[in-house]
Amino acid sequence: MTTAPLGPSLHEHPDHPEPPPVSRLTIAPPGPVLRPVDGAWWPHSTDLLAELPELLKALPFDWPRITHATVNGSVWCSLPTTMLVEGHVVRLRRTRTARPGPDTVCLVAAGCGRWDLLIIPPDTPEAEAVQAMASMARSGGGRTESGEGRGDVEGVGGMAGAPGPAGTAAERDPGG
Repeated sequence: MTTAPLGPSLHEHPDHPEPPPVSRLTIAPPGPVLRPVDGAWWPHSTDLLAELPELLKALPFDWPRITHATVNGSVWCSLPTTMLVEGHVVRLRRTRTARPGPDTVCLVAAGCGRWDLLIIPPDTPEAEAVQAMASMARSGGGRTESGEGRGDVEGVGGMAGAPGPAGTAAERDPGG
């Protein structure tokens, strides 16, 4: 006697969509570090409309709601001026002039502060990107108050942190 399964196998889900990719994000540790960036983000693609919602979901729970995102760099596909993320509007902007240094995204929570993240290009080899993110996690990619230490995130060709004002990005300019 054979027994027919009562329904689809738990291991078979042909109509089940694949889960979204995991956001690859590292936030710099708190401490007495003066740093130009608050973390590093390694998006899966250059489609900011697909990547930004995953990034915002991956932010630490104690960060306030992000209302604005400004990206620099030519790597991103075309952008609208706003997008809806989890039921709230996020205003998008791209810097108009090229700046020296690495590509970044500036996340702003109106009235609360800003956080600058180094963008590791999506096509960066995995070993290089992991090394850069590990460097950010260890040291914050910044300088100590005495000026010692790194002002960059090593391992990503040409991805040295651009010098910036003292303190974390959130302390520098709460208005964006």
